[in-house]
Amino acid sequence: MNVVVRRRFLIPAAATAAAALSLTTLSACSSDSAAAGNTDKFDVVASFYPMAFLAEQIGGDHANVTSLTEPGQEPHDLEISAKQTAQLQESDAVLYLKDLQPAVDDAVAQADVKTKIDAATLTTLEEHGDVEHAHEGEEGGSEEEHAEEEAPSEEEEHALDPHVWLDPVKYAEVAEGVAKAFEKADPDNAADYRKNAEALVKKLDDLNTQFTDGLKNTESKVFFTNHAAFGYLAERYGLTQEAISGLDPESEPSPARIKELQEEAKADGVTTVFYETLVSDKTAKTLADDAGLKTDVLDPLEGITEKSRGDDYIAVMESNLKALQTALGAK
Repeated sequence: MNVVVRRRFLIPAAATAAAALSLTTLSACSSDSAAAGNTDKFDVVASFYPMAFLAEQIGGDHANVTSLTEPGQEPHDLEISAKQTAQLQESDAVLYLKDLQPAVDDAVAQADVKTKIDAATLTTLEEHGDVEHAHEGEEGGSEEEHAEEEAPSEEEEHALDPHVWLDPVKYAEVAEGVAKAFEKADPDNAADYRKNAEALVKKLDDLNTQFTDGLKNTESKVFFTNHAAFGYLAERYGLTQEAISGLDPESEPSPARIKELQEEAKADGVTTVFYETLVSDKTAKTLADDAGLKTDVLDPLEGITEKSRGDDYIAVMESNLKALQTALGAK
């Protein structure tokens, strides 16, 4: 299948920034955020929601799961507090996704934790490229400036897309790897971890079937999104993701970019500009207003909040499917 996934990769920029927010508590998936380690259970610290969901589902009653990222906190902006570092040291295992949260990577590297599980090693990560930084006919600036804008940095050019959890098939591969790590780290409960993982993989297989069937026959295959997080999902289901811009979420796209996307919307039958719950919707709504398009939420599932359309991964992914079906004109 020849799938075009046009995206502007945002992680390297986020990875170089030391974010402004400092967390003072460890947010737990359970109600007890203080009990990150030294409990009678298998204590697992997860880096952010998609990792915490796996740990909860697979660990079941045997695991005490906490998350380093608070609900509603944009995960790329995370900083680790001294208290969190201490709690990380006390855990039995840490589950994270390397290169998504630089502060977590640093803390894990320094932590004396016996079981360190990097989800990025449990499936195959891919490069999903980069959309153009300057566009033909754009006003202002010299040819040299445009050429400089178009040339991605070495880090950006070779960056691997970490958003594997938005592809149910790859997420299932990660789940199986996490289960094996749990079994090895806590062999007394290995049978239950294996059983729980099989149940989760079955749910993810069913979700994959829903997406495959639900997006098989649509009027359009192109969707616009603010955050270029859906490369794996687009590739899995034969869609094309078009990120609005590589600008900060608070910034507005240039007039040239708006014009280009207006033309593409007409050519490809695009009806909707998607935004997400954890960042500003200003850019998406600017484009939608100027291009005469609708707006809707496509959730990258980096955290569950009261604004989420569902209370867990499966429910929000099903909401994402419905939003895509509506926007793409599913038949």
